[in-house]
Amino acid sequence: MSISHAPPPPAAPDISLEKATPLAPGLVALVPSSSRGTRVPRWLRRTTGPVLLLGLWQLLSATGALAPDVLAAPGTIARVAGDLIEDGSLTSAMGVSLQRVAVGLLLGTLVGTGLALLSGLFRVGEDLVDASVQMLRTVPFVGLIPLFILWFGIGETPKIAVITLGVSFPLYLNVYAGIRGVDSQLIEAGESLGLSRWGLVRHVILPGALPGAMTGLRYSLGIAWLALVFAEQINADSGIGFLMVQARDFLRTDVIVVCLIVYAFLGLLADFVVRTLERLLLQWRPTFTGR
Repeated sequence: MSISHAPPPPAAPDISLEKATPLAPGLVALVPSSSRGTRVPRWLRRTTGPVLLLGLWQLLSATGALAPDVLAAPGTIARVAGDLIEDGSLTSAMGVSLQRVAVGLLLGTLVGTGLALLSGLFRVGEDLVDASVQMLRTVPFVGLIPLFILWFGIGETPKIAVITLGVSFPLYLNVYAGIRGVDSQLIEAGESLGLSRWGLVRHVILPGALPGAMTGLRYSLGIAWLALVFAEQINADSGIGFLMVQARDFLRTDVIVVCLIVYAFLGLLADFVVRTLERLLLQWRPTFTGR
């Protein structure tokens, strides 16, 4: 009796992308809408709004609908900015203001982050710190300027103290929320792998809290410039706010607008630096970037 052997099954067709069969004539490959390229470059779309606003501003100024004593024309603003840069008053004021923001931001970062670590990592620290911080953050820090002047005088100390106070609270809230938002299963996994308490903090808790810390830093930068505006308009003899006070006394709306543009530019530059730092430090976290 002979035993018949079944023929081997046919080999699976090669469907690799390199050898894929081209589509038949008349057929069009479907591309998801999310992967279709846009015809207008993104940088052009992002600049369209500011350019249209600037054009509207120039149009209103040229037709007389916007009086110069209310708001100077863009050409006048550019000319005044050039004069301030040429005589050195604007660059000197920018240097003083940047120094105040840098010192206040550094101190506020140390205070806010330190309190958040103490309160977020230890229950005893939370009991001692959190209630007091939550109570103080409801007090408008701008309203403390007269008290700071009485305590520290009219020099640089009250200005830096206001910036420090304004920076501390957003950092505290976001770092604390980031620490307490770490998944408890990650903590248990780290403990099962034999990580010590410091190892858990270094490899699990701090990386998990880093996104919240970067968000708090961005909020803190915005509040730092806001606090600087208030601080430099009270008993100041230098800085961008001092230029604004002088311009207000002489009814120079053009100088005021130049100072406001400088504030906005410096704030935008600081936010760009933080966003760049965020992309570098959070490369491990894939996120949705819009479609």
